[in-house]
Amino acid sequence: MSSGYKILETEGAYFLTFQIVGWVDIFTRKVYRDIVIDSLEYCRKNKSLNIFAYVIMSNHIHILAQSGQGDLSGFIRDFKSYTCKQFMSEILKSSESRRDWMKLIFEYHGKYKAKQQYQFWTNNNHAELIYSQKFIEQKVNYIHYNPVKNGLVEKPEDYLYSSARNYADKDALLDVIILNLGVKS
Repeated sequence: MSSGYKILETEGAYFLTFQIVGWVDIFTRKVYRDIVIDSLEYCRKNKSLNIFAYVIMSNHIHILAQSGQGDLSGFIRDFKSYTCKQFMSEILKSSESRRDWMKLIFEYHGKYKAKQQYQFWTNNNHAELIYSQKFIEQKVNYIHYNPVKNGLVEKPEDYLYSSARNYADKDALLDVIILNLGVKS
């Protein structure tokens, strides 16, 4: 069943949401957030991914990005596939206290919903084409204020796993392309 959120403009920038199945709060652990950062950095450097804004929350990621190769769908597929393998490897080899529960959830979604061994990410990416300056500003502010709305920090730039730090000219984990915003995020 289609959600209506499709990547049709191959050269366009999109607001995307990547959500973990069952809303499992995997990103409460640094090791899993770092897998995402490392993967995004690799895609930025080696696959021409233009990242304008991002945030990693406890069970989902928001990102404003564009493929420099005109293949955002390919990036999403490869990113999800790679991070899934890395997450599962870490879960199985580490002393993850929720290992059995997480394995059960990801196996269930894989075997019974996706016909594969494990599934971490939902299939929907909620892709929204960025079509105006006002929409860019709205989405960047939404991304940056997500940790504030969730009570994690008082100011967006205080959240380490967000591009709000880049926009505030603070040390950041991932380089992004800073957009000219009319409104300060």
